Amino acid sequence: MFDIGFSEIVVIAVVALIVIGPERLPKAARTLGHLFGRLQRYVNDVKADINREMELDELRKLQRDVQTAAAELKSSVASVGREVESSVHEVERSLNDAAREAAPVTDPEARRLAEPGPLSNEPGGELADAAPADPPRQASLPGFDKI
Repeated sequence: MFDIGFSEIVVIAVVALIVIGPERLPKAARTLGHLFGRLQRYVNDVKADINREMELDELRKLQRDVQTAAAELKSSVASVGREVESSVHEVERSLNDAAREAAPVTDPEARRLAEPGPLSNEPGGELADAAPADPPRQASLPGFDKI
């Protein structure tokens, strides 16, 4: 800690022996040793606290980085999920359209009911009591029929 050589320590000891005296020198040396030990413990505690704070700051930074990466991953997975879902619905619509075109309706009454038009109690429209003859329809995939 201090840059004191052996020769300086001997000079300090001789001066202390002369100034303090041989009777009080052991007690003074013991007191100085206790104070020096307390000083070392205090310095070590401060160093440990500083190291803990530095590690805590690094952990906080790492936590922010991980949270940012997780949010980016979540958003990318969500966007890919939306893309897949829209693709599945598009394929389902195209299959249903192809099935409608491939299965012509021969009965004129069923054709009239199958065509889009007003089905209400308004003038010009009538309420359909019987279910129209639906052309074959592609069943929705599990989980995609909720939209």
